[in-house]
Amino acid sequence: METDPLFAEDAYLAECSARVLAVEDRGIILDRSVMYARSGGQPGDAGALEWGGGRATVAEAIKGEAGVILHTLAPGSTTPAVGDAVRVTLDWTRRHRHMRMHTTMHLLCSLLPGIYATGNQIGAEKSRLDFDLPEPPTTAWFTESLNALIAADHATGSSWITEAELDARPEMVRTLSVQPPRGAGRIRLVRIGPVDAPVDLQPCGGTHVRSLGEIGRVEVTKIENKGRQNRRINFILAE
Repeated sequence: METDPLFAEDAYLAECSARVLAVEDRGIILDRSVMYARSGGQPGDAGALEWGGGRATVAEAIKGEAGVILHTLAPGSTTPAVGDAVRVTLDWTRRHRHMRMHTTMHLLCSLLPGIYATGNQIGAEKSRLDFDLPEPPTTAWFTESLNALIAADHATGSSWITEAELDARPEMVRTLSVQPPRGAGRIRLVRIGPVDAPVDLQPCGGTHVRSLGEIGRVEVTKIENKGRQNRRINFILAE
């Protein structure tokens, strides 16, 4: 039993039909879903399930065992029955902000080639990315550089490689705190920019915008010292 993650192929699907495979204390398991399950610093999606005569609010989608997505319901929600056909609908405004934030994180990595990220947290209102970086540039430099990349409006795309291919190119993994999901035999690469000269290329299972112009203006608000070499870069969507 597993959930087909429709968002992995199309992050712009805001709703889908599905069938209930199981009803557990932790949440509802569906055969397919547009809801991203919390992982890699990106929150799980929220939204709703609707079926004949019923509706439930999904507080957050989280990971279950062996490829299962658990749709955790808000307290007091009614539950569908196993076998019910349901309509899954995203809180799209929240999801799209996460997509804009997550894509900005990839741009931050592109500005610091060879520097590993040591932690991250994506939020709808603010986000942060930590780097092993003893002497970081200024907030103004980061803000100007990020917005220059966004203004170039590069397209994003994805492709798949085998786990063995990734093992042969360890430099593609840019974060020490979150490793690419393994076990399925293949790993998704997210690319920003043209195939022959990408601005950024790294394994990632999250959701991203189709083109950088969707992000809008961003602002790096603060750089914090979180250890001898660990620097936390905080940023917001400024529009």
